[in-house]
Amino acid sequence: MPAVDKLLLEEALQDSPQTRSLLSVFEEDAGTLTDYTNQLLQAMQRVYGAQNEMCLATQQLSKQLLAYEKQLNVLHTELAKQLADTMVLPIIQFREKDLTEVSTLKDLFGLASNEHDLSMAKYSRLPKKKENEKVKTEVGKEVAAARRKQHLSSLQYYCALNALQYRKRMAMMEPMIGFAHGQINFFKKGAEMFSKHMDSFLSSVADMVQSIQVELEAEAEKMRVSQQEFLSVDESVYTPDSDVAAPQINRNLIQKAGYLNLRNKTGLVTTTWERLYFFTQGGNLMCQPRGAVAGGLIQDLDNCSVMAVDCEDRRYCFQITTPNGKSGIILQAESRKENEEWICAINNISRQIYLTDNPEAVAIKLNQTALQAVTPITSFGKKQESSCPSQNLKNSEMENENDKIVPKATASLPKAEELIAPGTPIQFDIVLPATEFLDQNRGSRRTNPFGETEDESFPEAEDSLLQQMFIVRFLGSMAVKTDSTTEVIYEAMRQVLAARAIHNIFRMTESHLMVTSQSLRLIDPQTQVSRANFELTSVTQFAAHQDNKRLVGFVIRIPESTGEESLSTYIFESNSEGEKICYAINLGKEIIEVQKDPEALAQLMLSIPLTNDGKYVLLNDQPDDNDGNPSEHRGAESEA
Repeated sequence: MPAVDKLLLEEALQDSPQTRSLLSVFEEDAGTLTDYTNQLLQAMQRVYGAQNEMCLATQQLSKQLLAYEKQLNVLHTELAKQLADTMVLPIIQFREKDLTEVSTLKDLFGLASNEHDLSMAKYSRLPKKKENEKVKTEVGKEVAAARRKQHLSSLQYYCALNALQYRKRMAMMEPMIGFAHGQINFFKKGAEMFSKHMDSFLSSVADMVQSIQVELEAEAEKMRVSQQEFLSVDESVYTPDSDVAAPQINRNLIQKAGYLNLRNKTGLVTTTWERLYFFTQGGNLMCQPRGAVAGGLIQDLDNCSVMAVDCEDRRYCFQITTPNGKSGIILQAESRKENEEWICAINNISRQIYLTDNPEAVAIKLNQTALQAVTPITSFGKKQESSCPSQNLKNSEMENENDKIVPKATASLPKAEELIAPGTPIQFDIVLPATEFLDQNRGSRRTNPFGETEDESFPEAEDSLLQQMFIVRFLGSMAVKTDSTTEVIYEAMRQVLAARAIHNIFRMTESHLMVTSQSLRLIDPQTQVSRANFELTSVTQFAAHQDNKRLVGFVIRIPESTGEESLSTYIFESNSEGEKICYAINLGKEIIEVQKDPEALAQLMLSIPLTNDGKYVLLNDQPDDNDGNPSEHRGAESEA
């Protein structure tokens, strides 16, 4: 006998769209079965009515055939009685008992689901104010009661539907067997018309019905035990946000699924929240409403950013932002644990970890590295020893000699505590946003609507021999202890990225980095207002990351009011390779040096192509091999 498909009881609590979709198949089958049973019952009642009519007809006939009166009347009367007991009665009992029970449980399950949705909507609207703790507790208990009630009704409903898959087979076979036995008994005197093959067939059918009954009893007992096990779980399973103080958060997820509230704008100032089932698939965030066969794409998560936000006085909200900086969607989780796990999972997916051979191991390694970076320790020697051999060599400083970049000889690697003091704070925003900068420093002065930089603010731009523009995103800055080696930049990169991952800081400010022969300027791309300005002579170290070529950093020596000097490292992520930015900075510093000697400046200008007006230097895309002549790799990447 083929296996019977059934609903899994362990999926009743999650109530996912996939389970609902499978449930709809069972419900449609139950509806079709009900219609078919009614039609079959009508046909059987017609047969039974015809047999009763046959009894009356034979009774009248027997009065004319006195010799056969008793035999004919008794034979047809027994056949009518047997058809009523073995053919009509079982199908009536199946319709009135089993199908009615499934219909009743379906209504109860629908009421419980609606009650749970209403309680979850009420719970999601709870504010974060402390004076509402009593209300929050009551609503939480209401959600737990509604969720338990829905779980109980769904288990009963699923068990009934699973049992129906067995009962419907018996319900269809028993009337046919009863009809066949009645006809056989009726024609017993003509037994020669029935072969032994028919007897064995009916016997095998009866055995099959009995085996189905045994399977039903075993399955019913198994489902009863499973139901008791599922209902004996801890009450925290039904209570949302049960462990607020210290939830067990898995930060190594590369896929996630569950219900979230999606914020939809219905007008200029009005919004609605819709509770939907979300899941990740590869690098995509998918959404699947209840009853839908498959999910639809909501957001491409590759290279996106995610961060927790405050939205309409709701708790546990987070926002997904597209790589171009446009605001994406805002979602709300039902607990702190779910909120942080969704943020970590989306952050892991945005790094495209799922494309690696062993994504789980990569995610665990990244999070362990992040934990080590923000955990205060007394010695960094073990981390230096565990790093790969290629990272145990210094990134060579580059100096231009005879139009070739030659690496300087360096000593052994310094320890991490000699580069950056343990516990040094990290700044994740370089300055105030451009709009606040205007409000605080320019008052009511009108902003240039064409987004042009004011000439009087930076007169050196007109006299600069080098102007090169790069699109960068500020990651962080921190104080350092030395600028004698580029290893301080690599250590700062590691600590900044690790701190961002641990504290779920994924928002970055995009700026235009203008490299001139006098300074480095960070410009707001929308208002063209300068965010920060660094003299090129104060840049003492600069380097790109050895593995991630898009990361670049530089060390700035800043004089203090006390007469001393402080050192700070600034870390950025660029759209192009960081080596191009390093090449532009190195070229600017070379121009500063040769400006003191007119002859050296003339030779440098002859070796570097200029624009038609003889002012701006054009830079080529720099290859990964830095041993070539830089003058052979210059061209226009982006022109100021």
